[in-house]
This record gives sequence, C-alpha cells and structure tokens, in this order.
Amino acid sequence: MKLPIDVTISKEKLTNYLLELRIEDDKSKFLLQAGYEIELWKQLEEDLRTQILTQEATLIEQTTFGDVYEILGTLQGLNGRKLNVVTIWMTEYKTQKTKFITLFPDKEK
Repeated sequence: MKLPIDVTISKEKLTNYLLELRIEDDKSKFLLQAGYEIELWKQLEEDLRTQILTQEATLIEQTTFGDVYEILGTLQGLNGRKLNVVTIWMTEYKTQKTKFITLFPDKEK
C-alpha cells in the first residue's frame, strides 16, 4: 500500500533531530553525505515526499496510538549521492493523520 502524499513531516523532526549533530543516534553525518544540511531541511522534506512516499509501505506494528509503517527506499541528495534508507511512519487512530517518525540507514543494502 502507498501512504498519502499529504503526510505530516514536521520541520522540528528534520531540523532538531535528523539534521542536527547528536552525541547518540546521530543521523546528520549520514544525511550530510548526500548534501542534506539544516539550512536545506525543506529539500529533505521534498525528497521524502517525492522519492520515498512514492514507494510501497509495509505495516510493521499496530500500537495503542496507531499503525506503524516502514518504507525502504533510496534518497538521492543534492550532490547526486544516493542513500539507502529505512523510513518509519505512523497513521494515528485518533486523528487518522499519517506522520513521519524517523529515518535511518538501510544496513541490509
């Protein structure tokens, strides 16, 4: 199944989590390999919508808050470098809205 294109991808999730250097669970260095920096967070958001949300989503868990989906895909960044990623999304039961949860390297590829 494909998730809706109008999912919520919060600026804070991108700028304060994925693209910010962190001591633990850092993803910024991984994303920087493809040219994604904090100042270019809108490009990452657009690329998630156009490159990842076009792929099939797999239901991986049903929690008390909603259905959790995984989409495996490739992000091609501003510099042309491709990153194999796993993205996690949730459709909340209460609102029926789907939101972006996280992204991490696909170590299987």
